Parts: sequence; structure tokens; C-alpha cells
Amino acid sequence: MASFTEKETAAFITLARVVKTQGRHGEVAVEVHSDVPDRFHEGMKLWALGEDAKRRELEVESFWPHKGGLVLKFVDIDSINDAETLLKCELQVPQTERASLDAGWTYISDLAGCILFDGDREIGKVEDVQFGAGEAPLLIVKSGGTRHEIPYAEAYIKRVDLDHKKIVMQLPEGMLELNAPLTQEEKQQQARNRRNN
Repeated sequence: MASFTEKETAAFITLARVVKTQGRHGEVAVEVHSDVPDRFHEGMKLWALGEDAKRRELEVESFWPHKGGLVLKFVDIDSINDAETLLKCELQVPQTERASLDAGWTYISDLAGCILFDGDREIGKVEDVQFGAGEAPLLIVKSGGTRHEIPYAEAYIKRVDLDHKKIVMQLPEGMLELNAPLTQEEKQQQARNRRNN
């Protein structure tokens, strides 16, 4: 089994995340984080990154589409118990193996660390990208003590400059206030409403 140095372990990209076991013979259902057609194939080597930050190499035995995602069957993962060891794992490939993209397309994994702007206004730094909450991935943007969840939707994107770690979007009016902390006045109003009910 191959191993990677600390520097090399940072150079992986996530293609999918295991969300549940599927069937009785070691199959797993995954949410796919790649828009590249035919990205998965039989015999493909993937690295499963667990919550313990350890990786293990897997080989795709077979796969098929299922409810907007994929079901993967790996060589030597042959039971529900085997499959459970993969729950919540990110399925990755070394960055050197990622597919080339057409002009104007960006890997979601490259967005973490970018500074997000709403027009000319700096919002904050993208700390993470989450999937599964809707059609578009959510950018988790931290600004001081505030955390924003912003859909990375094509309709909002104006420019992405990965060389300068900058994302420029045009966000709908009020979006940033959706998950902003309550003001003191709003907290007092909530307390009054609870007392009156």
C-alpha cells in the first residue's frame, strides 16, 4: 500500500463523500463532489479519508447511479460491517490525478482560503465548503465572529481569481442577514414574544 509524506497529504482533492451503507454486500451510497462526466470507473484507485485523518486505499469494483448520487462497491469491502468503516469518509485522489477543466470552471476544493466579496465589499474568508444542503454547495465564510453560509450558485458568481484567492459575487439583498447574529433589540423582542405566548 502506498503512503504519502505530510506535504503530499495536503495535495488531495475530494471527489465524493460516503453518506450511508447501501445493500448487504459492502456497497456505499455517496454524494458526488465532481461535475466531471465519467469521473468514476472500474479499477479506479481512491483514498478514503476518515474522521480520524487517516487514509486508506480502495479500488472501485463497480458503481451505478442512485437517487442523484452514486453507489460504489469496492474490492474487499464485502459486508455491511466493512462498509460501515467508510461512513463519512471523503473519497479522494491525489491532486496530480484530478481531471482538467474547461476554461471558466473551478474545483470547489480550491475555494477554501479565498476571500469572498459581495461586489466591492469584503465579506470574509471561505473556511469550508459544505454539500447536501441544496443544489449549490455552501461556502462557509467567517468574518470576525460572524459565520455566513452562502450558496455557491452560478447566478451569484461574477469572478473567481484563484491566483489571488478572490471570489467576487453579487448576492441578493438581505442574504447576509439570513444567518447573522441577532441584535440586542431582536433578542429582547423574542423574549417578549415567548412571555406573551
